[in-house]
Amino acid sequence: MSDPTPMQRPASRAARLSAIEQALLTHIITSQAQLSSVLANEGIEVTQATLSRDLDEMNAFKRRMPDGTMAYAVGYADEDDRPLDGKVEQQMSRALSGLVTSVATARNLIVVHTPSGAAQYVASVLDRQSIEGVLGTIAGDDTVMMICSDDESAVQRADWLLTLASK
Repeated sequence: MSDPTPMQRPASRAARLSAIEQALLTHIITSQAQLSSVLANEGIEVTQATLSRDLDEMNAFKRRMPDGTMAYAVGYADEDDRPLDGKVEQQMSRALSGLVTSVATARNLIVVHTPSGAAQYVASVLDRQSIEGVLGTIAGDDTVMMICSDDESAVQRADWLLTLASK
């Protein structure tokens, strides 16, 4: 029986961010050098400066593991749903500014267009935050659908998203 073919990723920023997130979720990563090595094994070469910016943009932090080891994680340090603050909005803006190409509403839905291959990453950036009025997202290849609690929330969040992506 032959070994399975490793996952192939395009050489894009969105693919790199997705690979970093996957590595943090599936490995205990204690240093940027270790993370760089995990990414290199997947064919992704990244400089330390880029990796540092990516981790900051993803809101990665170090969490104490049960054995006392400090390891990188994504999400929130405490598991509550924290509201968006200025720093998080700034980081979201950096993540979304080059990836959101258009935004439209249809009743309680928001349709967000992205370059090909970026929709899943954009949806994950949005899903990681507790955004008032947004129930969730569905992503394809170049389109994200945000489901809002009502029509008014959709209009407000679409305007907010356009502002965020335009900074």
